[in-house]
Amino acid sequence: MNQASLNLLLADLVLVIHFTFVLFAVCGFLVIVFGRFAGWPWIYNSVFRMAHLVAIGFVVMQAWLGRLCPLTIWENKLRVLAGQGGYAESFIQHWLQSLLYYDAELWVFGIIYTIFGVLVLAATILDWKRIFPR
Repeated sequence: MNQASLNLLLADLVLVIHFTFVLFAVCGFLVIVFGRFAGWPWIYNSVFRMAHLVAIGFVVMQAWLGRLCPLTIWENKLRVLAGQGGYAESFIQHWLQSLLYYDAELWVFGIIYTIFGVLVLAATILDWKRIFPR
């Protein structure tokens, strides 16, 4: 395997990790909300809930700082090293535009991430006593 092929393989691995992170952030919240109504006790697991809150908090912080996700930057560098083009925008912008033909400025995604982050924080606060029982 030559260096370009290795870089491309690593870029694809970073893409899978990034996609998994996005799924965790989005689907994790949906599972929490659904799980409250379904009576699933495991959704109150403190490690799961804090990891989810930190994950979305990190996304919100990056958006407000106007920074691309480190995974996007890393994947782009690996793709360029492999001789491919990288993204000109954020990971979410790239894939939303590719999948849904939706294009918006980075600040719009910052607002969306913030609203989502506030919802995750509110769900955590609402469940605080069940997440951290005394």
